[in-house]
Amino acid sequence: MQRTLSYGMGSLCLLFCGCFWLYWVIHTSYMSSKSTAGNTIEGVAYINGETSIGRIDDDFVCATLDWWPPEKCDYGRCSWGRASILNLDLNNFILLNAIKAFSPLKIRLGGTLQNKVIYETEGNGQQCNSFVKNNSELLGFSQGCLSMSRWDELNLFFKKTGAVVVFGLNELSGKTIDNRGAAVGPWNSSDTESLIRYSVRKGYTIHGWELGKTSYAHIWKNIYAGFEVKPLVIAPGGFFDANWFSEFIKKTPKSLQVVTFHIYSLGPGVGDHLVDMILDPSSLDSVSHTFSSLQSILKSSGTRAVAWVGEAGGAYNSGHNLVTNAFVFSLWYLDQLGMASSFDTKTYCRQSLIGGNYGLLDTSSFAPNPDYYSALLWHRLMGNNVLSTNFRGTKKIRAYAHCSKKMQGITLLLINLDGTTTVQVYISTENDTSISTSTSQESQNPRTKFATMSSGSKIGNGTREEYHLTAKDRNLHSQTVLLNGQILTVVSSGAIPSLDPINVNQSDPVTVAPFSVVFVQIPYSNLSACS
Repeated sequence: MQRTLSYGMGSLCLLFCGCFWLYWVIHTSYMSSKSTAGNTIEGVAYINGETSIGRIDDDFVCATLDWWPPEKCDYGRCSWGRASILNLDLNNFILLNAIKAFSPLKIRLGGTLQNKVIYETEGNGQQCNSFVKNNSELLGFSQGCLSMSRWDELNLFFKKTGAVVVFGLNELSGKTIDNRGAAVGPWNSSDTESLIRYSVRKGYTIHGWELGKTSYAHIWKNIYAGFEVKPLVIAPGGFFDANWFSEFIKKTPKSLQVVTFHIYSLGPGVGDHLVDMILDPSSLDSVSHTFSSLQSILKSSGTRAVAWVGEAGGAYNSGHNLVTNAFVFSLWYLDQLGMASSFDTKTYCRQSLIGGNYGLLDTSSFAPNPDYYSALLWHRLMGNNVLSTNFRGTKKIRAYAHCSKKMQGITLLLINLDGTTTVQVYISTENDTSISTSTSQESQNPRTKFATMSSGSKIGNGTREEYHLTAKDRNLHSQTVLLNGQILTVVSSGAIPSLDPINVNQSDPVTVAPFSVVFVQIPYSNLSACS
């Protein structure tokens, strides 16, 4: 009897140990993302909820489709495949679902070759051919042509996916390039005018037409006369130069509504130090001068135009494989979204939706890269009103906050650039009077060690939602991302996986693992900026 009892107790013990082991295995992947054998420090995110410092569009997140053909190669790698506006498979289920998931996604059609595109229009008489590689030609390619049958297919696709469309027009039509590389001569507007008139006749909804440095306001005014809702007039694109942009805005007719510029702040895609630059806070901060300068120019000029980032791929010449299409780039990309919005930039267009080494989607398989999920979470969680946010504790934490998008409360974005240190982040909506109300990322130690929410905080009790993004196997070059410890992947039907949060006690600090991103959604916070 005693031996039987012993065996019974032993079996229960084994069963208990087995259940505990199973529980431990299931939760290991997520818990390992929240704690490591490295250092753990504390910090405080101060959020000023009294007034907003900027306001973004509902469809702030934007992505580009480019014209580059398969023959476009950089540094010996041809990374564009069939991702061009002219040959992209518009029937791919992953592509369809990836765009639909944003509901809506703003898409800009354009890129370097847009100035070599002609449009097949009635009475044109020219053959409508694709781009052909020719090193003797400007940009290394012959002229390419957008047929109206392809334009019809694209617009059907945009309607099906609910995309918001911006189209970059050819501003070199009729011009010649002199021996200094400058475009000279008058612009021939007939091609552009025919495309716009055709689009109006077909009832296609174009959110905005973009045309570099050339004014087309007279065309826009004539064609859209009598229309209650007109497309945006967008210009000029290109890299930002403060003096040039200042003069351009002064001379531009009042019809200009959006001022766009491009960002490739990491340099060429062949660079050896891209990851080092992404993980360096001072490197990230250096771009803030561009945003700040354009914001000042717009304010002082009296224009009604707003700022957009019209194209941003980080590293030019198609990016860098396993950097600009891997998890590490989410650290740069999300920091860019946070920084741009804090300077009242209304839209941020990522180069690219698909194509090159910086696509949100893989060029061959269409599978989402890590930045796709980062962009989707931003789009769903970060609302219009931008809140001044400061972080104290370490330079390696980047912090940005907005009023939440679809609920009363705030959403805080935390980015950990440190690969060995876990940071326990406390959140305060008290004014941190010892520092300015800018969005700079502070480095000092926390003034107060909070065990719970600060007593003056307007954030209530209960639970909050957290979304933790980490790389598979903690490999920054991985193209697989985990959300709260679970791998994100499309299912066989091409459906985008659900992005589900974990619930955390409001009084607990936010645990930000090394090399990770956390979106924190705090409900019911009573902030005047979010009323």
